[in-house]
This record gives sequence, C-alpha cells and structure tokens, in this order.
Amino acid sequence: MYAEKVYNAMKTAGIDSEEKMANAERIVGLAKAPKNFVLRALDELQSKGLAKRKAREKSAGYYLILKP
Repeated sequence: MYAEKVYNAMKTAGIDSEEKMANAERIVGLAKAPKNFVLRALDELQSKGLAKRKAREKSAGYYLILKP
C-alpha cells in the first residue's frame, strides 16, 4: 500500500534519475506518510527493481528506475 503511494509521489516529483535523486526525508514529505512506512516502501521498491538506493556522504539518495 505505502510502496504504491511512495512510487507515485516520487514519479510525480520527477525523481527518476541519479541526478534527481532525493533523500528519505524529502520523500517522506512528498508521500505524506510516516518515515518508517516510507523506508519500508523504499526497501520494497528496491527489491522489485523499481527504485535504486545510492550511498552518499550524509544520507542515501533514492530514485526510480522507470521501465519503458
């Protein structure tokens, strides 16, 4: 349920490439959902191959992998 909400929020915001990636805090704001649910949803999206996580200095960034 939250995975779909997070996916749609990220897609609407255009977070669909490494250059446009966002941290979890920004995604929480976009999805208007509790942080623990957003983090779980991001894990689910990664396991399904729909999102990618990139480690950075301060916080990890996430972005969608859109398939044609």
